[in-house]
Amino acid sequence: MAKVVTGHGSDTTVRLFLAGDVMTGRGIDQALGHPSPPALYESWVRDAREYIALAEERNGPIARPLADDAVWGDALGVLARFAPDVRLVNLETSITTSATPWPGKGIHYRMHPANIGCLAAAGLDVCGLANNHVLDWGHPGLYETLECLQAAGIAAPGAGTDLSGAQAPATVALRGGGRLRVVACGLASSGIPESWAARDGRGGVFLLPDLSARSVHQLAGIIAAARQPGDIVVVSVHWGGNWGYDVDLGQQRFARQLIDRAGVAVIHGHSSHHPQGLEVYRNRLILYGCGDLINDYEGIGGHEMYRPELSLMYLITLDAGSGELRQLALVPMRMARFRLNRATAEEARWLAERLNGVCREYGTSCRLAPDGWLMAGWN
Repeated sequence: MAKVVTGHGSDTTVRLFLAGDVMTGRGIDQALGHPSPPALYESWVRDAREYIALAEERNGPIARPLADDAVWGDALGVLARFAPDVRLVNLETSITTSATPWPGKGIHYRMHPANIGCLAAAGLDVCGLANNHVLDWGHPGLYETLECLQAAGIAAPGAGTDLSGAQAPATVALRGGGRLRVVACGLASSGIPESWAARDGRGGVFLLPDLSARSVHQLAGIIAAARQPGDIVVVSVHWGGNWGYDVDLGQQRFARQLIDRAGVAVIHGHSSHHPQGLEVYRNRLILYGCGDLINDYEGIGGHEMYRPELSLMYLITLDAGSGELRQLALVPMRMARFRLNRATAEEARWLAERLNGVCREYGTSCRLAPDGWLMAGWN
């Protein structure tokens, strides 16, 4: 059933809030009101509560249990100000009580179903699931995740109990009469095991074999079969590695072909732990890597040059009729004590400078506004 959204956008525009990976398992799950059993199967950490200790060592005490809305912190005020029509993230966490981790996998994210209020607190409409953590606790964990999100009224494209379910677009009915359709897919380059691919009669994720013209054709067919006049289409894709700013030319070609051949309005890329570049092609938005929004990585060293504690909220205004980009604002945030906080002026400037450096080749730029938001410009 399509979800009817009554945001504050006008009949001529559609406002979207997009973010990259939301990882509410492991340490964050332990800090919430209904923690899962803390045992982990990682080679270096055996108890999820150690991630709380690392965060506290870095930034100070975390009052527990956290309220459902605590992790969103200042992001809730940003959302109230922007009043998006649709809120979409990539959920990199199983929501399950399953006790059997996927064998041979190094990291397993899990949030207890009783903590689902953590997602509902941000008013999320769509959580993409085509990623490398949704089956961390096996097929039972996936199926329970799907059930929990459905019960919470959150659409969950990109994974399903069979191939058709995993490929099915999420549908969000908009105030002006149109619909937002979200197709979520992933690639092995992001770490998704090929054995996780959904099949006829077997659950899993919508895993694309590659970025070839054949994959573009497959996605274009799925979009065309579901599309109705007035639909705006977002393709949410989990691809590429965790660190670095270089974007594979195959990703750019793939994104542009989806715009050319399928009329996609927004390519919502994620997997990188920090924001990557963005491009506006034919007045359509391509986000190559949105970066993590929420995770439990505080206190974990090794990639300080990327400043992974900093993240972005992507606030997108589209033309309701054409899906073309009207405005793009990026709001710098900082994770500390398992809470999203508005970034400082220095942190916002650093993000603006870094993005301007990596986006120059795409003809896009970011200007730091007096309120601390970054306003995107494009040729």
